[in-house]
Amino acid sequence: MAQYTPMIQQYLQVKAEAQDAFLFFRLGDFYEMFFEDAINAARELEITLTARNGGTDDKIPMCGVPYHSADNYIQRLIEKGYKVAICEQMEDASVTKGMVRREIVRVVTPGTVMEGKTLGDKSNNYMVCLTGNQNTLALAACDLSTGELYVTSVPYSKEWLKDEIGIYEPSELVGMQRCLKR
Repeated sequence: MAQYTPMIQQYLQVKAEAQDAFLFFRLGDFYEMFFEDAINAARELEITLTARNGGTDDKIPMCGVPYHSADNYIQRLIEKGYKVAICEQMEDASVTKGMVRREIVRVVTPGTVMEGKTLGDKSNNYMVCLTGNQNTLALAACDLSTGELYVTSVPYSKEWLKDEIGIYEPSELVGMQRCLKR
């Protein structure tokens, strides 16, 4: 295994907690992304892909966005259906000896957006969770920004499921695969 710098090792440890999300890793005044996240974010956000020394012979792909404008970049990724994990510095770098402790403080998905331009003034932002078995389908639709929650279950019917999803027009679906296997 490659011997990375302590900062890259820390990044990889945090990234292991959010493998399915872009990791916005706070380094001073920027959120940085590395490896595949950097390559994909640079493409999706149309920002410059650079590289940095990470302790190995090969440079590590890197891109970043200023922390003060990160919401705009996060919004763009969410609108494209991605998840973003926000990793903050949990200690003051000016008084910490050694590596600053970092943790994921928030994960943003299309269904968990609570503010900003992504939320329309006249429409809800439902996250729909589906579950079921061979005989029954259950659906929960929740808009976290308004607190609205609707829950129902019915005998198994793909037509009903299609209609209900059409009613709520969710920005995010959870548990869908299991319901459609029948």
